Amino acid sequence: MRNSRTSAAFAWLQAAPLTAVFALFFVLPLALVVMVSFWQASEYELLPAFTAQNYLDVFTGCPVTADGDLCVTAKTYLSTLKFGVLTWLITAVLGFAIAYFLAFHVQGTLMQTLLFIVCTVPFWTSNVIRMISWVPLLGRNGLVNQLLVGSGLVAEPVEWLLFSDFSVVLAFVHLYTMFMIVPIFNSMMRIDRSLIEAARDNGATPWQTVVHVVLPLCRTGLIIGSIFVLALVMGDFVTVGVMGGQQIASVGKVIQVQTNYLQFPMAAANAVILLAVVLLMIVALMRLVNLRKEL
Repeated sequence: MRNSRTSAAFAWLQAAPLTAVFALFFVLPLALVVMVSFWQASEYELLPAFTAQNYLDVFTGCPVTADGDLCVTAKTYLSTLKFGVLTWLITAVLGFAIAYFLAFHVQGTLMQTLLFIVCTVPFWTSNVIRMISWVPLLGRNGLVNQLLVGSGLVAEPVEWLLFSDFSVVLAFVHLYTMFMIVPIFNSMMRIDRSLIEAARDNGATPWQTVVHVVLPLCRTGLIIGSIFVLALVMGDFVTVGVMGGQQIASVGKVIQVQTNYLQFPMAAANAVILLAVVLLMIVALMRLVNLRKEL
């Protein structure tokens, strides 16, 4: 009994540093945000008086206004969700294809490592620099428009290449595809190669092998990558602001603007609502696979 208690105490001591860091840098800030979301604010100070008015103001006129249009909050969340879904679909396809190539077509650990390093090269610079690098390519007088006009494919420069939904999604895919590649590749490397050979011996085509063997067995990596991508896109405001030309709405952008205007209780309320939406999405994804069992 004494040995059991000693082992339990030692285990708690081992977990104490990580628990303290988690509580200090995650639980406490989150609790403060939730607390501030119920405060009031004047023009120059925060008033620690409990009120739910901030949440009521967020959903004013929702879901449909008197004119029959969606309220601002609904439009903003739908816009953010649109970017999240589009980015998730594109990164899932690209991530699966690249991970499949690295896992099953690249021979040798050294070559796989080298190609992984190539994939991570963009991460050696900041996100802002990587986003700005698209401007000279996609601008009205950029390289892409010069090639299109010079080749005669279009009569005048294409306007929607930059500062549009297209450029925002393109930047998201550029920034976050790696977060999909890594977990999918990790799952693929754990697949028993004898299963692939068995499928081929039974007459399965390469496509059937991918659909019925590889895809189900790397479902865990796909779900983990999806959680990373969706969580990052839903809260991103820098990419939307830079690549959208400050003209496209997102929840993260709304929170940033409210913070700049010192509307901290309203910004905190929006942050709590956004967190709840993202958590619901993560819970829905987690129900598709038992991560504890798979990992």
